[in-house]
Amino acid sequence: MDAHEVNRARAKLALFVADVFASVPRKDQRAKGDCYLRGLMLDGRRKSVQPMAERLPDGNEQNLQQFVNQSTWDPVPVRRRIAQRMVPLIGPDAWVVDDVSFPKDGRMSVAVARQYCGALGKQANCQVAVSVHAVSDTASCPLQWRLFVPQEWADDAGRRQKTGMPPEVGHREKWRLALDVFDELAGWDLVPPVVVADAGYGQNADFRDGLDGRGIGYVLAVRSDVTVHPHDAEPVTPPRSANGRTPQPRYPGKPSSVAALAAGHGREAFTEVTWREGSRGPMRSRFLAVRVRPAGVRARRLAQAAAIARQGCWDGVLPEVTLLAEWPAGAEAPTGYWLSSLPAGTPVAELVRLAKIRWRIEHDYRELKHGLGLDHFEGRSWTGWHHHVTLVTAAHAFLTEQRISPKAGTPDSPSTRSSTPSRTC
Repeated sequence: MDAHEVNRARAKLALFVADVFASVPRKDQRAKGDCYLRGLMLDGRRKSVQPMAERLPDGNEQNLQQFVNQSTWDPVPVRRRIAQRMVPLIGPDAWVVDDVSFPKDGRMSVAVARQYCGALGKQANCQVAVSVHAVSDTASCPLQWRLFVPQEWADDAGRRQKTGMPPEVGHREKWRLALDVFDELAGWDLVPPVVVADAGYGQNADFRDGLDGRGIGYVLAVRSDVTVHPHDAEPVTPPRSANGRTPQPRYPGKPSSVAALAAGHGREAFTEVTWREGSRGPMRSRFLAVRVRPAGVRARRLAQAAAIARQGCWDGVLPEVTLLAEWPAGAEAPTGYWLSSLPAGTPVAELVRLAKIRWRIEHDYRELKHGLGLDHFEGRSWTGWHHHVTLVTAAHAFLTEQRISPKAGTPDSPSTRSSTPSRTC
């Protein structure tokens, strides 16, 4: 936005800030929040404090630095209010889990380590955050963030103290962070209609089991080497020998990879599906949906534990899900695979639409990073990182509101009312 556009939106922005930052106790802090959001939305290459302060007529570098890096305001109630405004407005078809990386120099920025950096496509020095987004075909918004803490930071008391990392925060796998976010959002009366994620999450049997245990349906990408049994396979119990443990029921046949199973159905079994209109025309490809039972040691152990907890015994039956496979025209073999826990009768077109809906958050990240400076934060502290990410999320939410509901933010708009939205399911 240029300066004239920002000025025209000042009244709506003031109402938005008054609502979203209502938990911030001091009036001067809320005023700095308004100023920071305008700085993020104004045109300019860098969205760190110094260049933003220089562009703003009321910008004060020292005040903004203090507000984002040292001020004690709690970002969690602000994110909660953003989520409560945006979920009813967007009407999400899914929640999408993803990672975002922040390349960094040096080793003193909070939670920085040499790890895979998606922004650079290689191992590099960076921070990584787990994000959960409410997504529809027309809009999306981040709902919550978790900064991933590498193992090397768990016992590094010096760096933890210098960056202000809370003592209760330690290393936790990304899939666990995502489940933590779902639990927190459920406490805000926000529940996903379905969860979508890439293979970094879908490949993980514990993550799928965690969603099942929470009653959350999913459509998760997996790699081609994930193994499954056909849905009609039945376990058998070997005869007991004179010595040794009681044999456990097992499936007699070896599981096959999802790639082999999908290819075995033949190209003619795949049906063309169009899932949305792209910038260059309809997005379409060929898909197959079949019922399968995910295999593997971890999947079997989790299924066994769940069965024993539920019914006191284990019959060897693995849970049944849908395998969605994509075989584009002209390709020599299938190229994409997803596992879905949605009901068996879910139309293939709906599975495809959900599997492909992650495109919306790619748009999110372009706007969050390139337009709003998500990765431009130059501080090193835990508090500063969370404040900056929360403020960028607020700026993104405000712009999304203005795009899809131009009257949002007016005094009689539903999004400005203080009542808690109804449970989303």
